Amino acid sequence: MYFSFIIPVYNRPDEIDELLESLSNFTNAIPFEVVIVEDGSTIPCKEVIEKYVNTLSISYFFKPNSGPGDSRNYGMKMANGDYFIILDSDCIIPSNYLIEIEKSLQEEYVDCFGGPDAALDSFSDIQKAINFTMTSFLTTGGIRGGSEKVDKFQPRSFNMGLSKKAFEASNGFGNIHPGEDPDLSIRLWNLGFKTKLIKNAFVYHKRRISWEKFQIQVNKFGKARPILNSWYPEHTKITFWFPSLFLIGFLFSLILALFEVPIFIGFYGIYFTLLFISSLLSNKSFKIALYSLWATLIQFYGYGKGFLISYFKISILNQKPQEAFPELFFKK
Repeated sequence: MYFSFIIPVYNRPDEIDELLESLSNFTNAIPFEVVIVEDGSTIPCKEVIEKYVNTLSISYFFKPNSGPGDSRNYGMKMANGDYFIILDSDCIIPSNYLIEIEKSLQEEYVDCFGGPDAALDSFSDIQKAINFTMTSFLTTGGIRGGSEKVDKFQPRSFNMGLSKKAFEASNGFGNIHPGEDPDLSIRLWNLGFKTKLIKNAFVYHKRRISWEKFQIQVNKFGKARPILNSWYPEHTKITFWFPSLFLIGFLFSLILALFEVPIFIGFYGIYFTLLFISSLLSNKSFKIALYSLWATLIQFYGYGKGFLISYFKISILNQKPQEAFPELFFKK
């Protein structure tokens, strides 16, 4: 099996440098190539690519800006492999990554897989807190990953594998962003392809992000979900409502507490205590544990608010997604 790493990049030469360095340190003889797709960047990474031409089988393409999904599709069309591995530019890859993938696919082949993300010790405290919030079973990390059936996993495009056969049958990623990865997963299921989670095929997802950017990101995630629910109602889950219900319940609990009914806000206190302890045990840092509480509040507020606004516009007002949220759709 010949693997092609497909990596879209937009104005992130430093990230590409770290990513390619990690790929050049692989401890295996499994053949692979790297396909870099520059998505209309004004700060190109071509000079960085040239550093690795003697150590990696690497191709570089520059195209007009059309979004990450379209750039991934472009890269897969240009690739030579029969199995594509899609990564975000802000990932660092463990040296045994490809070994774990090949082993899992040999044991049980699927045409699409996803892997988890983790944090390196070198990451900033904010990055570690956001990573904890995005992966913890106590937050939407459980909804996004751990609570899903392993054989019905919706891979995320920062760490995702797709066979050439599945790409050609599905035409790859759609035009929505974010939300292009669950959209592709569902279309693959409808075409008869299987997906799975490869738990040992994790990447270090650096997420060069601020609190403000994180809020914008999760807000877009929330907006995208009701759109996907309207496209694929058979795959709607009650768990998708959890952040919104959490947000509404929190606001009502605060109001009731003002009227000397503190029991409900007490439940939230217990939850945040458990969250703090979990992060403290995981990260062994009081500061990161505190940051994790803030990251969770941002996550639930941003996602929950976005979900409610989108649900009202899409499901109640029956607005067209492209008209209700043009910022979620790239113009090709």
